[in-house]
Amino acid sequence: MKLSSELRAFEERLGYKFQTPKLLNEAVTHASMSTPNRDDNQRLEFLGDRVLGLVMAEALLQLDTKASEGQLAPRFNALVRKEACADVAREIDIGAVLRLGRSEMLSGGRRKQALLGDAMEAVIAAVYIDGGFDAARALILRLWGARTTSVKDDARDAKTSLQEWAQARGLEPPEYVLTKRSGPDHAPVFTIAARLSTGQTAHATGSAKRAAEQDAAAMLLAQLEQET
Repeated sequence: MKLSSELRAFEERLGYKFQTPKLLNEAVTHASMSTPNRDDNQRLEFLGDRVLGLVMAEALLQLDTKASEGQLAPRFNALVRKEACADVAREIDIGAVLRLGRSEMLSGGRRKQALLGDAMEAVIAAVYIDGGFDAARALILRLWGARTTSVKDDARDAKTSLQEWAQARGLEPPEYVLTKRSGPDHAPVFTIAARLSTGQTAHATGSAKRAAEQDAAAMLLAQLEQET
């Protein structure tokens, strides 16, 4: 299987040339485009998440040999969470080569954080299968770059930060409510409301509940910062 000109250009941005082009084709194929003759990237995403986690855990241990588990855990979470993967995906413009079904295309799938993060993990897995662990490690450390050395000790994801904000003010933990589900079964879209006991609420939409919850929490945190 040969790569399209767009995927060859993506290889240049990625800095890795595939020996088995089929792996890259699979890594950028969303479930909304899967057919009996075309695999999507969900299985690769599953593997890529684990490869990324191992590389980052190893890197953090080597960067700070005296850090405790309590210090390492939030740094690790900040580096491997979906938001970080999506940021890296944007830098190498994975969105431009994603293969999406019509519904995802029309709903702005090329810009969705969850889809970009998933694709980034799938590409990592594709490199791991194609070139081995050393190739995947080199790719990850290069693409994540200074993130690995500059991640803050108190790094928290948005949901954790929102919960800590509420607890510090004697409020109940935030509530996350599914307010809408749309799209076909193979490519659902979830709308989540992040809500405090004070009634303050923010909504976010995504193709994965977890990502939508994180986005809603981040939006609510931004609202709260504007109000203070």
